[in-house]
Amino acid sequence: MRFLLLEPFFGGSHRDFAEGLVKHSRHEIDLVTLPPRFWKWRMRGAALHFWGKLRNPASKGGVWPGSYDGLIVSGLMSLADFKSMAGAACPPAMVYFHESQLTYPLATDEAFDAQFGFTDITTALAADRVVFNSQTHFDSFFDRLPGFLGMMPDYRPNWVMGEIRRKACVLHPGCSLPLYEKPVQSRGTGPPLIVWNHRWEFDKNPEAFFEGLYALLDRGDDFRVALMGERYRRIPPAFDRAGTILGDRIVHDAYITDKDAYHGMLRRGDIVVSTAFQENFGISVVEAVAAGCLPLLPRRLSYPEILPPAFHRDFLYEGPEDFIEKLSRLIAGGHRMSMAREQLVRAMGAYAWSRAAARYDTLLSEMAALKGAPCKRPTTSVGSNSGLDKCE
Repeated sequence: MRFLLLEPFFGGSHRDFAEGLVKHSRHEIDLVTLPPRFWKWRMRGAALHFWGKLRNPASKGGVWPGSYDGLIVSGLMSLADFKSMAGAACPPAMVYFHESQLTYPLATDEAFDAQFGFTDITTALAADRVVFNSQTHFDSFFDRLPGFLGMMPDYRPNWVMGEIRRKACVLHPGCSLPLYEKPVQSRGTGPPLIVWNHRWEFDKNPEAFFEGLYALLDRGDDFRVALMGERYRRIPPAFDRAGTILGDRIVHDAYITDKDAYHGMLRRGDIVVSTAFQENFGISVVEAVAAGCLPLLPRRLSYPEILPPAFHRDFLYEGPEDFIEKLSRLIAGGHRMSMAREQLVRAMGAYAWSRAAARYDTLLSEMAALKGAPCKRPTTSVGSNSGLDKCE
């Protein structure tokens, strides 16, 4: 079958997902994108851009949506706007929510704009299939939805909760894990390398990460740091201060665009850390653990979902003091934890595209069959690290 994937924010996890699906699906998927900037304007206007580009198949780069078996979009585009313009030319559509504006935290200088929440709602209502990237995200969306609708002074459309839930399900994203099937290498005997491969943005909470490292310095712990995350126009001040305090302990300080080089650097790492207060799945953590890094993650968000329960005690933390204690323990003994490392690498294989693609292909095939038929209720089966996440 043939599908059209419209991605208005082609960067980070959005790009990883889109490229992975195109590469690994048995279906033919054409990808049309916009650069990863101005996300608010993408939600407001990407549908207009895409329809203007696609409505004339004879134009340069033009394709006719009606020639496809299905449409795939991410949540940063108003699917309702697109369908209103495409009309009968729009095939059955799936929206994939990497994040939702109902649940995304605000920066300190940012005011809440309810319109983006309503765009999430109308996009979900316009879709034939609504897919969330984790059970954590699914639950938080539907937990937040009643309160959001309750902000309306009257005529609250509470019916939308059941309508969206009826066609919503969970599918973990596939991940590019070229190293997880290879033998885990010895990490050597030098100071452990701590990896930060998250976006340089406020929701990843770099302040807590660096404050923890400074506390370890005071304790006399020896370590090195690799800062590999993607950077945007606004860089949190914590990174500037870290360069001064950590000095030559920072052995890498650049975003790596080449995938082979990126995975090679992960292979050198000993520990991957997250201090995020917003994470709906955690592709960067899965990539690092699959390359052999031991994780240290908050006992919240999606992390207890993606990490096998047997590892929660040692590799999930609660609060700053627990973070410092467990990171210090990993620095002292991480080189010796080869068995745990190998088990974690194998567990991350559940998220490899080689396993995930078939679940997406089944969903897309079933969605395409909805052309001219009423929407059938998806069934959801989600088990952490079971590989059984599916929509049918």
